[in-house]
Amino acid sequence: MGGTHAHGGSHDHLDLPASQARRARIVLGAITGLLLVATLVGLVALWPSTADRPERTSLLAPGVELISATVTSVPSGAAPAEAVEISAEVTSGDDAGLTIPVEVPPEVAGSGLEPGDRLRVMSVVPVDEDGEVIEDESLGGGVSYYYFDHDRSLPLLLLFLVYLVVVALVARGRGLRAVVGLSAGVAVVVWFMLPALLTGTEPMLVAIVGSAAMMFPAVYFAHGVSIRTTTALLGTFGGLALTVLLAMAGADPAGMTGAEGDSAAMLYGADPGLSLSGVFIAGVVVSALGALNDVTITQASSVWELRAAMPGASRRRLFTAAMRIGRDHIASTVYTLAYAYIGAALPLLLIASTIDRSLLATLVSGEISAEVFRTLVASIGLVLTIPLTTGIAAMLAGSADGADAGAAGSPSPEGAARITGRRHSSRTRPVAERPAGDEGLERSQTPER
Repeated sequence: MGGTHAHGGSHDHLDLPASQARRARIVLGAITGLLLVATLVGLVALWPSTADRPERTSLLAPGVELISATVTSVPSGAAPAEAVEISAEVTSGDDAGLTIPVEVPPEVAGSGLEPGDRLRVMSVVPVDEDGEVIEDESLGGGVSYYYFDHDRSLPLLLLFLVYLVVVALVARGRGLRAVVGLSAGVAVVVWFMLPALLTGTEPMLVAIVGSAAMMFPAVYFAHGVSIRTTTALLGTFGGLALTVLLAMAGADPAGMTGAEGDSAAMLYGADPGLSLSGVFIAGVVVSALGALNDVTITQASSVWELRAAMPGASRRRLFTAAMRIGRDHIASTVYTLAYAYIGAALPLLLIASTIDRSLLATLVSGEISAEVFRTLVASIGLVLTIPLTTGIAAMLAGSADGADAGAAGSPSPEGAARITGRRHSSRTRPVAERPAGDEGLERSQTPER
């Protein structure tokens, strides 16, 4: 195996006989080509036209402007129970350098607001029914300033740059290619999935086509084009299909309406014709996509590395050995997704913990039940994807009728040599290959019976 990375694919074509590799490439190429064509056709057919897209509502009302400001002073004392007034210096626009009073909600003021924090502030100028500015303060005129949000652009940009540097140093070119694949996936979400959902396109079709369009660049940009990565891609498609079926079959019986939470209420108010349950199921599918891709790449790589270590292994033996790795992966995946969703829903769980009701009643209520459903569906899909991907990889990489070289569960001599990276030394040389003197020495040291 040498210096090959577990997710690599540089040598996977060398582990197969020429005829078998050729057949594998033809079959995989045909299947992958059909999936790619189907994805492109779906994108074209479902792509939302500009005319059908809903008009974007204005963020700010007439007379309201966003400005940047830096906090200069914050009232000291206990956590406030109502809005407080802080001082801030304007850092943008014509009023830059001006110190202004800003009204801040109590939850923001009590969360550690300090001098030096950068804010986005609403500058509100009252206007009449005709949109004219009311300048007479006796009629309610004058400018008021209210907290809008923290200005996070610079810190997040610096964090992103640190992320790119770390990825480049540790994962090098492959890591940067993975970032390119991620960028392509985000572009699919922003330019295809969101507008298509807002125009009333069937959410499940959008989720399936969009997920497929996200997977191709994610897999091939990061891991290259090879039999191994194509095997992982097919496993991911299989896991995606399983997740879709599970989500659709379980949503109605579980009462997953998608109407839980403030976001659902705002979305319904903006577009009453939108299927909230469909949007919820589409979200379940997309949220499982990254984990699906991770397990399929790992399992496909495991099979090929085992094939390199055991060149004469049968498909059944490869599958059995790889599934031992897969079971460990399943065990870690079970709590990985659960912890991820628990972390995302932590504020909601804190609120729920303050209410006097049983744990079961809490888990099956409102937004918490939606997270439980999302975790269970994604976990089941992941668990079933591991044997599916392992089976595909073992069928392609394993020997159809070759006998296993070596004892069951142990690498062949060639595989052992490849694993250790060195030839047998004189100390480990078989007895038949030793000089006659060695054999005589052994006899001389053997006590006579």
